[in-house]
Amino acid sequence: MTTTDPAEVTSSYEQRSAEGASGHAGFGGHSWAASPDAPSARTHDLIAQEDEHLAHNYHPLPVVVSSAEGAWVTDVEGRRYLDCLAAYSALNFGHGHPALIEAAKQQLDRLTLTSRAFHNDRLGEFAAALARLAGKDMVLPMNTGAEAVESAVKVARAWGYRVKGVAPGRAKILVAAGNFHGRTTTIISFSDDEQARADFGPYTPGFELVPYGDSVALEAAIDEDTVAVLIEPIQGEAGILVPPADYLPEVRRITRERDVLFIADEIQSGLGRTGATFQCDNVGVVPDLYLLGKALGGGIVPVSAVVGDRDVLGVLRPGEHGSTFGGNPLAASVGREVVRMLETGEPQQRSRELGAHLHARLGALIGRGVTAVRGAGLWAGVDIDPALGTGREVCERMMDRGVLVKDTHGSTIRFAPPLVVTREELDLAVDQLEAVLTELG
Repeated sequence: MTTTDPAEVTSSYEQRSAEGASGHAGFGGHSWAASPDAPSARTHDLIAQEDEHLAHNYHPLPVVVSSAEGAWVTDVEGRRYLDCLAAYSALNFGHGHPALIEAAKQQLDRLTLTSRAFHNDRLGEFAAALARLAGKDMVLPMNTGAEAVESAVKVARAWGYRVKGVAPGRAKILVAAGNFHGRTTTIISFSDDEQARADFGPYTPGFELVPYGDSVALEAAIDEDTVAVLIEPIQGEAGILVPPADYLPEVRRITRERDVLFIADEIQSGLGRTGATFQCDNVGVVPDLYLLGKALGGGIVPVSAVVGDRDVLGVLRPGEHGSTFGGNPLAASVGREVVRMLETGEPQQRSRELGAHLHARLGALIGRGVTAVRGAGLWAGVDIDPALGTGREVCERMMDRGVLVKDTHGSTIRFAPPLVVTREELDLAVDQLEAVLTELG
């Protein structure tokens, strides 16, 4: 990571992020007056249209976004909101980052898709840069985070049979209780969230749950059929749960000693979110496979990847796995620009410094409507005192005050603003949370 004066980092990163995106780095033109009025007819009609024609697999906040810049979004009524969710960390670099938009526009005029039946002139450079950023040899490009997880499951099983020598059909992967890795049928098979699992069986075998953060239980569960341990370095959907400081180093030691792959799902925690390129960097460990997604596409196109060394990813043979859109030149162009920004170290340093401020501000609310705060970098889970109301109610009141956050597990709300957010914007977001807690209690 580049070592730079913090003031220079903040200045240069904000300047590049703000080019062509007027106003997102300040408060000029942004309305922060509470808006208790009912939504306009246009908002109502657009939400009703979605309700009528979309499967009801989401419960979004009642805001209809029509445009966005940096850390701000604007709804169809012209009201602006500070985005403190960043599409679950897919928008780490903000809405419409000029460098990412330019990379996409240039590639749109040249070539968007070949499939992997042919080579293209963008994929190799992207793969080399991403592998170098992760300190690995090879990249398996896919589209969504869930595809990256599914791909890693296949790679781990193939490695278990072809390299470790596990008997056919017996490969086992250890996963953590409370995990969230996606919503495919295989992935929900090793979830313990009944909302994700109920009525979607029969479930895929080959997985065993162990308590999150408990390395002793993990080691005890490993046997001769275990091929991998799949872990989120910080559990996102579970409420931004941070394990004990020695947990991931112990997972690394155990997996190395027992000849088991360590797969780190950094789809939410990676690419600058926690103040480092990967959350694994913060605790000094290097897994066998990184799973990446979300921010890798810059909020423009879906891009995901499995990144690892040749002795693991090299087990795949032609025809055994693939994706029509995986590694397409448009995605590779955007992904290469994302890597280029991360190579400077500036987003990571910005997340680390602003994250310390965010956590200090949120921590001061403990005992004043907040019962706990967890996280790292610009990522925080805030537990609301259930006596005041639900997390959903807090999110709706925050929305009325011009700040967008999202709840999980009833009483927890999540803060994950784009890394282009400013200190002043963070202060204003926490001020609005404090005001909501005062209203409720």
